[in-house]
Amino acid sequence: ISFNSVDSSLSSLKNCQSYINTGMDIATHVALDLVESFNDVEDVNSMENVMLEYAAMDRELNHYMKAIEETVNQIKREKPENIPDLKVLVNEKFTALESQNTDSDLQKNEKYIYFKDQLKEMRKQFCHQSDNGNEAIEQIDEDIAVTQSQMNFICPITQVEMKRPVRNKVCGHTYEEDAIVKIIQNRKQQKKKVRCPKIGCSHADVKESDLVPDEALKRAIDSQNKQ
Repeated sequence: ISFNSVDSSLSSLKNCQSYINTGMDIATHVALDLVESFNDVEDVNSMENVMLEYAAMDRELNHYMKAIEETVNQIKREKPENIPDLKVLVNEKFTALESQNTDSDLQKNEKYIYFKDQLKEMRKQFCHQSDNGNEAIEQIDEDIAVTQSQMNFICPITQVEMKRPVRNKVCGHTYEEDAIVKIIQNRKQQKKKVRCPKIGCSHADVKESDLVPDEALKRAIDSQNKQ
């Protein structure tokens, strides 16, 4: 049995998945724009709903691709004399996978987790700008917040303000992307692990795959520089 057409269809489905990923990236950036411009809560919640819809599409697509792959592997393994009805077999496996769906699945989506993390960081970075209250107290709080933020803007490796900050998903610390990647690659050649450069951090195995762009921090740095 030739599976060339099936392989071609799987390739097309994987392209669809890249479109879903792009949509989730755009939704994340729009949500961060809304927080930065203080159009928060309701508008941001609507973007979160969009992210969950994308996550549901991603889950459904993954299940369908998995059903196809399992069906193909089963036929290759069993080598039946008569060609079975692929559509029926795939639908049976797909239905079985979909029957196990729960709402918590969607919240485990990697891009949704990133969305929530960046939203939290964004609110943390920009909240002091929208606080109200006693002017004197507010000014002191704002000065402290700005000073703390500026300290967070400094890369622990280069000791200068970051331009392309990345966050370590394991320990939560941020570094200049080029600086940390260079260290990881150099240590990899030496077959050594990389300890997190942040003073006091016990994380002793920083991997390139654990680094994600910290868009919220980058926006905070850009906003501070504009001011």
